[in-house]
Amino acid sequence: MEKVRTKLLALPRRHKRLLQVMTDIVLIWAALWLAFVVRLGIDDLANPLTDHTWLFLCAPLVSIPLFIRFGLYRAVMRYFGNDALVAIIKAVTLSALILGFIIYWSSNHENVVPRSITFNYWWLSLILIGGLRLAMRQYFLGGWFTAAVQHVPFASRDDGLPKVAIYGAGTAGNQLVAALRMDKVMRPVAFIDDDASLTDRVIAGLQVYHPEQLQRMIEDTDVQEILLAIPSSTRTRRREILNYLERFPLHVRTIPGFMDLASGKVKVDDIQEVDIADLLGRDAVPAQSDLLERCIVGQTVLVTGAGGSIGSELCRQILRQAPKTLLLFDHSEFNLYSILSELEQKVRIESLSVCVVPILGSVRNQAQLLDIMKTWRVDTVYHAAAYKHVPMVEHNITEGLLNNVIGTLHTAQAALQAGVDNFVLISTDKAVRPTNVMGSTKRLAEMTLQALSQELAPVLFGDAGNVSQVNKTRFTMVRFGNVLGSSGSVIPLFYKQIKAGGPLTVTHPKITRYFMTIPEAAQLVIQAGSMGKGGDVFVLDMGEPVRIVELAEKMIHLSGFSVRSERNPVGDIAIEFTGLRPGEKLYEELLIGDNVLATGHPMIMSANEDHLPWDELKDALQALLEAAANDDFVRVRQLLRETVSGYAPEGEIVDWIYQQRRLEP
Repeated sequence: MEKVRTKLLALPRRHKRLLQVMTDIVLIWAALWLAFVVRLGIDDLANPLTDHTWLFLCAPLVSIPLFIRFGLYRAVMRYFGNDALVAIIKAVTLSALILGFIIYWSSNHENVVPRSITFNYWWLSLILIGGLRLAMRQYFLGGWFTAAVQHVPFASRDDGLPKVAIYGAGTAGNQLVAALRMDKVMRPVAFIDDDASLTDRVIAGLQVYHPEQLQRMIEDTDVQEILLAIPSSTRTRRREILNYLERFPLHVRTIPGFMDLASGKVKVDDIQEVDIADLLGRDAVPAQSDLLERCIVGQTVLVTGAGGSIGSELCRQILRQAPKTLLLFDHSEFNLYSILSELEQKVRIESLSVCVVPILGSVRNQAQLLDIMKTWRVDTVYHAAAYKHVPMVEHNITEGLLNNVIGTLHTAQAALQAGVDNFVLISTDKAVRPTNVMGSTKRLAEMTLQALSQELAPVLFGDAGNVSQVNKTRFTMVRFGNVLGSSGSVIPLFYKQIKAGGPLTVTHPKITRYFMTIPEAAQLVIQAGSMGKGGDVFVLDMGEPVRIVELAEKMIHLSGFSVRSERNPVGDIAIEFTGLRPGEKLYEELLIGDNVLATGHPMIMSANEDHLPWDELKDALQALLEAAANDDFVRVRQLLRETVSGYAPEGEIVDWIYQQRRLEP
């Protein structure tokens, strides 16, 4: 039967249509003959083919053109759905009515056709024509034999495919079952659903189990994996489900979320690993459209670090708000090309009237930045360019200082000179009481913008002529923690280590971090940037901090493995503690002091942070530059401690140049 199915699917389209037409002619004759049988009975039935030959010739001549007109031969049998059924009902009904009129006008006293024949012909045609198509749909989808023998005693049901249970017996779950049966990569064996009214019922040939019956389901079906088919559920609900499933030795994967399905980015059968955002259980707060649009719609927007994880997501969301021009600025050619290709495709597909301009350059080049901002008359700058990897910056102190502090200073001064209206700095929770160079440089970048905001006509840093510049720029800083999936994130590393069989490496058993998804962070950054009045430090609500070791354990369990430890020496994957890296903290904070105020957005808070006056800060920046130019890292550390409140470095200086020079005789 499978060979026949394959041959039928391989037929040319015109041959398939011809076969359907011939089959429908036979079914029409069968329906008409059965209509006489139902009306007259077998005993009293004369041969209708001889008595009413004209009727048997007329029926297909009436019906087939209508079937063609209603598209019955354009429908793909494997994806035969409700619309096709409605078309069949319309076509059969209309053909029966026309045939009824023909019977009425053509009947004579000698050879009368009973009027009930028309009604009988109608419902019999529906059953035969519609029923055959439904049966063929199941046949062509594949897996029909497996479904047929699902509950047949003593029937062999082991086809060697991985057995999976579908969590969610709704529309998405049923579509997923159909897709799996057609692709023959996995074999669905059961549904799991919270609806108690569905428990122990059968849907699509699969028994439905309540979550409380999960252990029984495992014993009954030998299931190896669970696929979550609940795309419209909230993250809070998904976290509850994942926490419950974690106790069972099953690999848990999921189909994409509702918005991804609705936007057409993915299909129901695009199975993926569990989104870590579901483990955090944070439901995103709806965006306030006026805040999203205020600094973007119809304006020219510049994003520095546009090819990075945060910068690229900012570009995606900015594009949705219909700016006049979007300038992508990055020093990495590959990253810039990647985000440009993605945005140009979106502009082309959606016919957006946005000019997207890629520019290669460095934020240390103030002259280039000023030229760009003046040439394109930039209205808003989102400054995302920075070195963010703590150990990397700790080993390369000068580069971290020049990029994070001087790069921010030059970008801000160029914006001030060009008369840019809005300037938004992407900051980090590591700027709060930092123990590392990266955090201290980001705090110093914040202090630079805070100091500039207080000056109506500052003399810019490095201006030998001491010429004051009128300040019309509104500087805003947005501070948040780790984002899921960013460069250097622990999540991709854990997935890679699980795939390799472990171990998972965690620096310390007590280390915690705040997490937020990149789209949520970028959306909140745009909204916070619209709320500032000048010099504001906004802090995003990151929820509760997450213990990294607990995150590692959850990822191991939801991958279908157990944790190997002293309590469970026969477990699958071990967790190893490697020790804190240079400059790394156990706990991150979002606020330096306790002066925090609520804003008009529930996820955005305003912090009141101390800073230095502009003239005093310029002297500190000059001293830092001179120390960095001389590779005097001891002096750099001392100046950072004197300038940045709360900076308390731990351990020795680990800059590569400093360490190498100490080894020289």
